[in-house]
Amino acid sequence: MNLTESLLHALKAHGARRIFGIPGDFALPYFRVIEESGILPLHTLSHEPAVGFAADAAARVQGGLGVAAVTWGAGALNMVNAVAAAYAEKSPVVVLSGGPGKGESRSGLLLHHQAKSLDSQYRIFEEITCDRTRLDDAAKAPAEIARVLASALRHSQPVYIELPRDMVRVPCEPVVAEAPAAIDEDALAACVDELLARLASAKSPVLMAGIEVRRFGLEDRVAELSRRLGLPVVTSFMGRGLLADADAPLVGTYMGVAGEPELSRLVESSDGLLLLGEIVCDTNFAVSERKIDLRRTIRALDGQVTMGYHVYPDIPLAALVDRLLARVPATGRHFDVHRASFPRGMPADDATIAPNDIATAINDLMAAHGKMPIASDIGDCLFTAMDIEHTALVAPGYYATMGFGVPAGLGVQAATGSRPLVLVGDGAFQMTGWELGNCRRYGWDPIVLVFNNASWEMLRTFQPESGFNDLGHWGFAEMAAGMGGDGVRVNTRAELKAALDRALATRGRFQLIDITIPSGVLSQTLARFVAGVKRLNAPK
Repeated sequence: MNLTESLLHALKAHGARRIFGIPGDFALPYFRVIEESGILPLHTLSHEPAVGFAADAAARVQGGLGVAAVTWGAGALNMVNAVAAAYAEKSPVVVLSGGPGKGESRSGLLLHHQAKSLDSQYRIFEEITCDRTRLDDAAKAPAEIARVLASALRHSQPVYIELPRDMVRVPCEPVVAEAPAAIDEDALAACVDELLARLASAKSPVLMAGIEVRRFGLEDRVAELSRRLGLPVVTSFMGRGLLADADAPLVGTYMGVAGEPELSRLVESSDGLLLLGEIVCDTNFAVSERKIDLRRTIRALDGQVTMGYHVYPDIPLAALVDRLLARVPATGRHFDVHRASFPRGMPADDATIAPNDIATAINDLMAAHGKMPIASDIGDCLFTAMDIEHTALVAPGYYATMGFGVPAGLGVQAATGSRPLVLVGDGAFQMTGWELGNCRRYGWDPIVLVFNNASWEMLRTFQPESGFNDLGHWGFAEMAAGMGGDGVRVNTRAELKAALDRALATRGRFQLIDITIPSGVLSQTLARFVAGVKRLNAPK
């Protein structure tokens, strides 16, 4: 077995199911081994950011590791933004980069793709990964690989592995996975005691499920825990899509000033807010009208539990949930769920299309034909998704990078085999929408809805006087055929309904619906968000 084969077998054993990548000269040797070995299937895309986004989305929806394979310098550094997004939003992406061989590093010559130094790339990735290694010693490689992959799964964050091109076929021993770290049982017991005591004394406890619940495969167990505790459950903006198919007392999604007032009051007035795997960030909590006092919450995140001034380190979320389930018996406690209602029944008339019409049309579609997973970009398309029936959703809700939606949709279909809906604005589509041209090679057929208002409209809401947010109308629908799909431009609600029905009935080719939205027309949720943020940030 050579070093690359050992690495590929280890990736598969740690939950990787495929590799997304783009070759380059420093990567060609290990790409050949990937192809020849058949250990993991390889999907090549067109631009490195899309490789990172697709690998990220695959990890989010399938669990295990996402893998992004690129060349050194011009390839890996082109993917930095996507890896930073995965780091911020806790997605375990393995970055595989080719690298210069030992002889090249000693030549004294500047190498093509080199930035400041031969180590520049390695140091850059130190900022956006939780662990990293350069496999320049075959004897040490198995232990290095085991450590780095264990870190990716333990922290649910990206890692970086650099493979010098003269090491690719060097003989190497198999990788033996690291044993899970031991848990301090006394600390875990004390933590659970205090947590249950705080919930028992609270007058209005609430459970908020965050992204780590999915990252660590805990949705069913958290649903069961919520039933046993008899607690209402909400998700955060970032956590939307969690528990969509679980039997949990799910009330809805907390969005502060942008959300339903009753749900916001439920969360903001809680004296026992249990945050499970929730990133405490501005997109989740800065829109609180009443400014949630996080010191009064119970936070389980990043392998520790914080309650007031008490911190219990080294308590993985899975261990905490399992121990709570062992301690909390099934009881007769019950929370009467007043579930969020979602708009249905879009009129098929000649009215122009607003973002809320798109949500309504999708709800109608899924009510008639079943749920579909959704990949959304950032912008009003994501705020519109908040009015779509709970279903699996991947989106850059915190890092908020543009360009995520289309390649994420490809990653979702590659990982699950399920046909996704992709929600993307015209500005983000200009960045990565062209990855749809890869669909016919792999048999992917997503349905892509482009919110086309000829503008970076969400940015315009905060600075309407600026002209640099204007984009002009691009003929996305007309371009679809050249990329191997079908495209249609729609201007009315009747045309939108007909296009969605036709898209759903057509398999084997991607379907692009270019939706004309009048300038200045926002989803109701985004309008509330913008107004709320301006009000909260206004001078007192």
